[in-house]
Amino acid sequence: MLSQEALPLIQATLPVVKEYGEQITRHFYQRMFLHHPELKNLFNMGNQSSGEQAQALAGSIYGYAANLDQPEVLNPIMNRIAHKHVSLGIAPNQYTIVGRHLMAAIAEVLGEAATPAILEAWDEAYWLMATDLVAREARIYQDVTWEAGQDWLTAEVVNKEAVAADVISLSLRPQDGRRIPFMPGQYLSVALEVPALGLTQRRQYSLTGLPEEDELRISVKREQPGQGPAGRVSALLHDAVKPGDTLRIGPPAGDFVLGVGSAPLVLISAGIGITPVLSMLRQQAAASSPRQLVFAHANRAARHIAHLDEVTTALQRLPNARFALWLEEPDQSVDARSGRMALEAIPALPLDGDFYLCGPLPFMHEQRQWLLAHGVPADAIHYEAFGPDVFGHG
Repeated sequence: MLSQEALPLIQATLPVVKEYGEQITRHFYQRMFLHHPELKNLFNMGNQSSGEQAQALAGSIYGYAANLDQPEVLNPIMNRIAHKHVSLGIAPNQYTIVGRHLMAAIAEVLGEAATPAILEAWDEAYWLMATDLVAREARIYQDVTWEAGQDWLTAEVVNKEAVAADVISLSLRPQDGRRIPFMPGQYLSVALEVPALGLTQRRQYSLTGLPEEDELRISVKREQPGQGPAGRVSALLHDAVKPGDTLRIGPPAGDFVLGVGSAPLVLISAGIGITPVLSMLRQQAAASSPRQLVFAHANRAARHIAHLDEVTTALQRLPNARFALWLEEPDQSVDARSGRMALEAIPALPLDGDFYLCGPLPFMHEQRQWLLAHGVPADAIHYEAFGPDVFGHG
């Protein structure tokens, strides 16, 4: 909890921090990378180039300070951030580096407006947030039997397969023979040297296999590179990596996992967002679950649907499952509605169920708003965001 001295200063300066937040965080990253260029290997330089990471960090700092007295708002986002940090291998000592350069960036951007008392208050708020994250991350590391800062594992690529027009799957086997536990819906970090950047870049990809399988399987969409670093890693995985090669992998992470219960299950996805919910669907099929299940997906065309054959097979094994598909391009080979997803078109959609959403943020926001407007409780709607998330989404 913030001190009595810091709280009113934080509340008074929230509008200023919100207004200048992205400018502050852009300056922060420039400053930190200048003094610690090795940290570029930890951060997604594509998101740095586009400004998405600066925007997300600014939103997180503002959102944390604005919701200190609302744990129901803070907890889901803090858990999501903690899982992402674990997937990247963030260690507790790195919070000191971040804090030092963040406070310096606030002072340099705001100038005389950032009085010593204001800087002290925001430093206190930062460390409150950092201490919370370190504790959450320690629990996650403990759960996956992993040490913060340890060397990543080396895994062999044992299979590579095209599973859609622009998606491949890679099956990975740790060279030390260990089986890596994970929960369906989680993701795996892969570290790959990117010669064009002179950096090692870490990316997260959904695990699309099952925990009991011998290999870890990830599915990777080819992202279209722009003028900057975006898409470089996926291009290398598509074009350069082959069976027999090795990749370095981090611990599985992510809190987008199925809860316990027997309520109807509604899995909603768009595009490559199908990958984490595919793993959930396969888990239900492997257990011959009697739960009522709706699998709703939207895509450009059938040829872009990753693992469509596995989706169909899994649904056929579930006695109470239905498939609702929307395609922008007509295709006579599949039973699909045309255009954008419209949940109201699903007959007898079980609004008393648990909903899991994955896809572009605007898509998830649209579906979530429809569900809320039709009486679905907010705590029954779960989502996974690929890339930097915004604090307090939706």
